[in-house]
Amino acid sequence: MAQIEIRLPKMGESVTEATITNWLKNIGDTVALDEPLVEVATDKVDNELPSEAEGVLVKQLFNVNDVAQVGDVIAVISTDGDAPAEVAPTVIEEPISTAVEETIAEIQTEVETAAIVNGSNGSTTELSKNGPSGKFYSPLVRSIASKENISMNELEAIKGSGQGGRVTKRDILAYLENGKTTEEISASSILQPSSAPVTSNNISIPAGSGFLSNIKEPVVTPGPGDEILEMDRMRKMIAEHMVMSKHVSPHVTSFVEADVTSIVEWRIRVKDDFAKRENEKITFTPIFIEAVVKAIKDFPMINVSVAGDKIVKRKNINVGMATALPSGNLIVPVIKNADRMNIVGLTKSVNELANNARTNNLKPEDIQGATYTVTNVGTFGNVMGTPIISQPQVAILALGAIRKVPAVIETPNGDFIGIRHKMFLSHSYDHRVVDGALGGQFVRRVADYLEQFDPSREI
Repeated sequence: MAQIEIRLPKMGESVTEATITNWLKNIGDTVALDEPLVEVATDKVDNELPSEAEGVLVKQLFNVNDVAQVGDVIAVISTDGDAPAEVAPTVIEEPISTAVEETIAEIQTEVETAAIVNGSNGSTTELSKNGPSGKFYSPLVRSIASKENISMNELEAIKGSGQGGRVTKRDILAYLENGKTTEEISASSILQPSSAPVTSNNISIPAGSGFLSNIKEPVVTPGPGDEILEMDRMRKMIAEHMVMSKHVSPHVTSFVEADVTSIVEWRIRVKDDFAKRENEKITFTPIFIEAVVKAIKDFPMINVSVAGDKIVKRKNINVGMATALPSGNLIVPVIKNADRMNIVGLTKSVNELANNARTNNLKPEDIQGATYTVTNVGTFGNVMGTPIISQPQVAILALGAIRKVPAVIETPNGDFIGIRHKMFLSHSYDHRVVDGALGGQFVRRVADYLEQFDPSREI
């Protein structure tokens, strides 16, 4: 029987794994070429994966909610059109003998754990299947850890021998046999920082801040009437990415106020004709992105990434635009090669990406490859903000609300007070490679381009 292995494809330069969220075909079902086979979710976007072969689905090697790595075989399709009478979903990570041993041990451990929880020995704390580092822990490992009062911080410190550094039963039992305590682990991680690199978004960053592994979240005790809400998958991913970014980059923020009166007046003048001619609504966002692109050309060292002790200077200017979703989460679609577009092209790209984001129609390539990001906090009535860098970029610009304010207007005939449209630009940058001079000059240059906008410009 000819069989085709279906592997989890590469879905972007920074995407290394995906969660199986729904099988669209059951074992024994006939599958056509390019027919949707399975739904997966990454930390970027949800997506349907089409079948790469025509035939009968005979194996599903991952269950719903399992995490697969790029390149893993997730399914098998028989091209002969006949399926085995009974095929159960199978995940083989280790030799069969080891898997059987762990299954038996898992049942025993869970029974013992239940006895402890329900008995006179008190209760245990349920551990998450994924640690702060993103490492996966099997039910067996978590059961042993709960029984032995091993904290998540201790689990994270155990060197795993399984696939992808996963902690196996043998690893955790060996840890217990060594008799290490929480205090010993904490002391060793402070006094002897790990020399292993910290990997983020496929960029290897040397370690050396071992004390970070000992940062513990506060224990939160719900009060009477408090509601407990489970984070959805996207919110968990956002939270992890934000914490990672703060650990990786020392953030600094510079602020500039820009007079955008000419832009406001120009948009009022052209918006109706623009909509009739292009069938598109022109917003301020493409105008701001145009100014950002010009400033990046003037200061190309803003358009870089850090890889260990190397600086990657980007050739392309791909601008990410943070977009709020109806769920309250945030996603960042990317305008590729923004420096090659005029104001009409930028407007069409901004509108299309924003609409696809809100209707969950973004493709994986739509959210990959950003080299600089813009976020519009003014949408929510905020005058300024201190945005967190989207790794592995080194800077991000927050656009504040446009407000009418009294201002001193200088003329050859003297100064006077007038009403002007102004906004704040907040530029957060990675102080490892972007010094205050560069970070401040860049955001000032963006403001200069906005203030020098030609109000007689034709579309």
